[in-house]
Amino acid sequence: MTTQARSYGGRSARERAEERRERLVEAAITVLAAQGERATMTAICHGAGLTERYFYESFANRDAALVAALDQVTDEIATDSIRVLQASSGTAEERLHEMTHAFAHWAVEHPDRALVAVVHASATSALRDRRRELIRSVGDMAASEAEKLYGDRAWPPDRARLQGLVFVGGLAELVILWLTGGTDLDADGLADAAADQFAQLLQRPAGQA
Repeated sequence: MTTQARSYGGRSARERAEERRERLVEAAITVLAAQGERATMTAICHGAGLTERYFYESFANRDAALVAALDQVTDEIATDSIRVLQASSGTAEERLHEMTHAFAHWAVEHPDRALVAVVHASATSALRDRRRELIRSVGDMAASEAEKLYGDRAWPPDRARLQGLVFVGGLAELVILWLTGGTDLDADGLADAAADQFAQLLQRPAGQA
């Protein structure tokens, strides 16, 4: 009995629970992208092919699952952005454009995830709270990456964090317009606009101490 509970089909109980959680998060991403604030626990369970029993194994409620969906896509964006920067050996300008182009084309290839990351990140009060935390976190990441890109031309840390917040908030609004048809920019145009704003906001003007 103990062995059976511990392992089934070559996987431990913990591994099976983790796999179920991953399925629920993927389903939450799809449902949130399609339904926004109308997303329900029932729809998430249906999308994952799991019962409510397994939903509560991973999440206390619907909001917890939706926040996990938002966290998943923002983690993917951050991880990919850092990977692109670390892999590039070009100038600061070239590295920045590689990062923003990678993001824009990721959004084209993964529209559901992009919708979750920006359009529906404010769909519920729990998501709005998490979005504020993420904007601060990503703003700090932007400031940190700017220091690596620009060196002495980067703003001092306190000002850099403020500039990072402005960049991330403005970029989010631009991406919302882009995803919802509010601008005729294509992916490359979006990427160029994002790179230009990053450079304008996160490096000091020439000659300014």
